[in-house]
Amino acid sequence: MSIDDGAVEVRAQGWRTLAALHGMIESELERALAALRLSVVEYTVLDALSRQDGWHMRMQQLARATALSPSATTRLVTRLEDRGLLTRILCADDRRGIYTELTASGRELYLEARPVHDEALERVLAEAEGQPELAVLARALHSLPVPAVQ
Repeated sequence: MSIDDGAVEVRAQGWRTLAALHGMIESELERALAALRLSVVEYTVLDALSRQDGWHMRMQQLARATALSPSATTRLVTRLEDRGLLTRILCADDRRGIYTELTASGRELYLEARPVHDEALERVLAEAEGQPELAVLARALHSLPVPAVQ
């Protein structure tokens, strides 16, 4: 059984549109966050940790939340730890488990970066809505409910 060539092309075009919008968003966020000495993936780590009770996660959870490999996550956490934004603590019930925890400085930087991030995202989605090939996807993202800051 083969898939209709038209269906394959529609899906491929959808993927290309998603990739184009992703690239556009990532570029704008990188520019905006650079003033705070943060990359998009570093912001993503701070954001993921800020949404957790106790501001910590296991390394494997953090890797999934950031879409990074375990080794890339470890290197990233080390860089952020060296900057005093994160700390690692041993899991009390599983000695093999390591949590990554947001420090007070990390939380402070996150609270400073969040409006910068959100304004840049708002700008780029508004710009994308003006481009016919990106408009439908940008409107869909733009209309998602926004969770409250904890």
